[in-house]
Amino acid sequence: MIRALFVLLFVTFIAILSYFLLPKIQETFTPQVEAETLVAAVDTVKVAVAPPPKMLYGMVIDSMLVIENTIKRNQNLSEILMAYNVSSQTIHLLSKIAKDTYDVRKIAANKKYTLICKPDSLMSARAFVYEASPVDYVVFNLEDSLSVVVKQREVALKEKTVAGVIEYSLAETMAELGITPQLTNNFVDVFAWQVDFQRLQKGDRFKLIYEDKLIHGESVGIGDIKAIYFDHFGHDYYAFQYDQGDGFNYYDEEGKSLRKALLKYPIEFTRISSRFTRNRLHPVQKRWKPHLGTDFAAPKGTPIRSVGDGIVLEAQYTNNNGNYVKIKHNVTYTTQYLHMSKIASGIRPGARVKQGDVIGFVGSTGLSTGNHLCYRFWKDGRQVDALKAELPPTEPIGQEELDAFQAVSNSLVERLNEIKYPDDPSVLVVQSY
Repeated sequence: MIRALFVLLFVTFIAILSYFLLPKIQETFTPQVEAETLVAAVDTVKVAVAPPPKMLYGMVIDSMLVIENTIKRNQNLSEILMAYNVSSQTIHLLSKIAKDTYDVRKIAANKKYTLICKPDSLMSARAFVYEASPVDYVVFNLEDSLSVVVKQREVALKEKTVAGVIEYSLAETMAELGITPQLTNNFVDVFAWQVDFQRLQKGDRFKLIYEDKLIHGESVGIGDIKAIYFDHFGHDYYAFQYDQGDGFNYYDEEGKSLRKALLKYPIEFTRISSRFTRNRLHPVQKRWKPHLGTDFAAPKGTPIRSVGDGIVLEAQYTNNNGNYVKIKHNVTYTTQYLHMSKIASGIRPGARVKQGDVIGFVGSTGLSTGNHLCYRFWKDGRQVDALKAELPPTEPIGQEELDAFQAVSNSLVERLNEIKYPDDPSVLVVQSY
């Protein structure tokens, strides 16, 4: 009896104990708690993630040796690569491969280059990269599969406006106001046949809408000029860029073309040191004689451009002319360029050239006392003053395009009118959009 009572009390005690303690035990070991504990544990573990590979010119350069330098005067590709354990046979094959892609003879002094080399005692080159321009670069792959590829950096275009007042000459004023020579030259080319930029007056004013080329936010050059207003001697000149199906050209407010068959200036805008005349004291021969050309003073090495499409008639050296090139543009016009320091590569009799192609470089060869270009101009077989020659303009805006052109030009006029001149003429107003 007593034993049965003891068993009953023990069972009751166990039941009561289970009732109060079992939920606590279950709560302690629930899957949720276990999961939370596991997450907390994982959070304390730092997972090592490999950093992204270091890239340059589209190539992985991790652990590679990168050497940057500039091309020295008279230095060529062969000389550079042989110093970095590239065989003459490989260089020869590379030059042959490059013929259809990039002429290695165009590699010029003062341009940047980069060598990507193996990190060994020989510093053997894996690749050579030549910076042809701020936009273009040439990758010479020197591994087993030789290749030459021309690549371009991504260029962003940012529209800007500029306004200024002429104080001295255009070139001096533009330079003092911080405008790049490229923008000045493009401006002059647009109005070259309408305005004599050698005879500007103080107070002439201009406004431009143009594109600035940017790479990684830094300016690398000038894009297109969209519109120009030029107040010269109290006369309003307008220029609007428009494409009526055959490429961009510039037109005035009436849709007449501002471009002629030939460029007016064979080099970028500069000082005229001697004009066309029938009687001039020759600086070398010291006697009076005709000067049937126009002399442009410019530093040695300044590029000389063909003023129009044509075929090279002569490209040679003579005692009087020095290095010179003569080009026939059509049955009416022929031009000649004298005293070059050197004739450009590929310019030889029979070669075809396009308007703006570089045909040589300013120098002082032949009968010359200083660096300049003597530019001569024939019309119908007779030498005439190139700056006064009457040339036919290119096609005006067609009737079917006139309404569209007027809409574009009216919009650009409104934008030009919104551009403010500086209160102080010595200050340039530049705005970005």
